[in-house]
Amino acid sequence: MPPLVTILAFISDWIIGDPQNWPHPVRYIGKLIDLGEEFARRTLKALGKESPLAFTVAGAFLWVMVVGATAVLAGLILHLSFKAGLIVWIVCSVYLVFALICLRDLLNHTARVEERLRAGDLEGARERLSWIVGRDTAPLDAAGVRRAEIETLAENFSDGLVAPLFYLALGGPILGWIYKAANTLDSMVGYQNEKYLHLGKVSARLDDVLNFPPSRLAALLLVLAARLLGRDHEEALKTWREEGGHHSSPNSGQTEAAMAGALGIYLGGTYSYQGVIHPKPKLHGSGREADGGDVAAAEDMVKVGTILALAGALAVETLILLLLGAAAWTPA
Repeated sequence: MPPLVTILAFISDWIIGDPQNWPHPVRYIGKLIDLGEEFARRTLKALGKESPLAFTVAGAFLWVMVVGATAVLAGLILHLSFKAGLIVWIVCSVYLVFALICLRDLLNHTARVEERLRAGDLEGARERLSWIVGRDTAPLDAAGVRRAEIETLAENFSDGLVAPLFYLALGGPILGWIYKAANTLDSMVGYQNEKYLHLGKVSARLDDVLNFPPSRLAALLLVLAARLLGRDHEEALKTWREEGGHHSSPNSGQTEAAMAGALGIYLGGTYSYQGVIHPKPKLHGSGREADGGDVAAAEDMVKVGTILALAGALAVETLILLLLGAAAWTPA
């Protein structure tokens, strides 16, 4: 992918974010997942094959169908737009990359939560937080809301910014959208509960695999961002190395641990999801409670980390273009 396309996509994201009235590929991927899940459950029930193994196999087919359809459609858009002309191809390519990233939208969401907290409206803050997290927000006090905000910033920095850039740089929009489809599957069916334990098993495991390299890269970038911003980068590195694997997810804890160490706060702890208590270890447990200044600092770290990730992606894209050009060049 030409670096110019990636730059234009990031500028577009920073200016306009994710307008709610615009069509977005992730929404259509979500609808496809819903249809696939409904078909799988209906088919297994009709066949009388509702065993754990049958649901696991159906979940594997669901993953292949959704990810395969997404890859084919992304490739088709790029192919047809290229045939239509360079300008059309650039516009379509910019949109495909633009839709992969979420920096402005992520910052807008946390700003709305903080706006309510500063106004003393805890209920409003909880409601707005519920738009971006899966946990129950009603039991949270102001510090708990801010802790959830920072955890969301850390986690989305990895899977909403660094990971898409990682796969975009390696394989262009097609590989980027393969990752995004797999990540969307995990967010919709990859739950460890009775309904999705078996149907979502493949989606959850493959999302763990795909996020393994970029989550660790994202944690490293947060350590570097902490150093550039004058935060405690040594504690960020120490907490990441010692506690990054303490989270129930093999990947989410990487960036959360680095963020907690850099800010001197603790993250994690026990939360409830749909009324069910889920005890989680505290990361950087000796840290203090989060406050509004920590949310602003976390946002700054995500911004700087994103600039570093973008610079790395552009360098890789440039190198790949140079290598392809050298391979295609033949002396006269």
